[in-house]
Amino acid sequence: MPGAYDDRVGRVQRFGRDGLVFDVRDRGPLGGDAVLLLHGFPQDAGSWAAVEEPLHAAGLRTLALDQRGYSPGARPPDPIAYRIGEVTADAVALLDAAGVRRAHVVGHDWGGFVAWALAGRHPDRVHTLTVLSTPHPHAYLRAVRSGSQLARSWYVGLFQVPKAPEVLLRRGLRPWLVRTGLPPAEADRLAARMREPGALTAALAWYRALRHASGHEHFPTVRVPTTYVWGRHDPAFGRVGAELTRDVVSAPYRFVELDAGHWLPETRPVQVTSVLLDRIRTVAAT
Repeated sequence: MPGAYDDRVGRVQRFGRDGLVFDVRDRGPLGGDAVLLLHGFPQDAGSWAAVEEPLHAAGLRTLALDQRGYSPGARPPDPIAYRIGEVTADAVALLDAAGVRRAHVVGHDWGGFVAWALAGRHPDRVHTLTVLSTPHPHAYLRAVRSGSQLARSWYVGLFQVPKAPEVLLRRGLRPWLVRTGLPPAEADRLAARMREPGALTAALAWYRALRHASGHEHFPTVRVPTTYVWGRHDPAFGRVGAELTRDVVSAPYRFVELDAGHWLPETRPVQVTSVLLDRIRTVAAT
């Protein structure tokens, strides 16, 4: 596989940006290509644990970021600080801190939105793109406008309300995670993390930042080799947006449909890893 790293930098456990401090899981062989792993709501870097080990066995280095709001040292109070441009810049800053020129980028849920933005806005930093669950934002909006996606996205509106979602989720987060298919032990772990001071409000700020979004320029057409993986039983993202995603990728593209729900890194790690390695090896062979 082509090199995309500088091993003189060494491991990255934390890095700073604009006064914030982010936590990182930097694992696997330093001499391998870097795979940047971007989690969603209400996950963290540990959500990739079952995916990381086989990637390391394949000779790859993994960089799993506790994103803005999830790292205790990176929880700004104003939702405007969670706009897509800011969270995408965090990912670029991690690559810089790790000495990584180009990475294989993988995103799930909100991390998928970041991955789409990163590949569209910074294609020079992205070797390949693999997105789990989350359709491209333009495809998602087209699906919402057609009505098929709108009912699935009911919680997005709810999360805009101040304070009430925090009250509901302090008791209801763990049951909701289990009900939507997350393994109980992982639901326990994530629910406990969301009970840390300020953690839940910071995680919800990603949704509340949508009020400050400025439009289409955040998500250009993707021009890097891309694989999109979707579970047909996903309660959050429907088939229309999933199938429309091909229209916003002008590079080698593969759509993989799994007999699965939303929590693909935790419930389908073998299939996710297989698809990811196939994308990486295909590009390395060209």
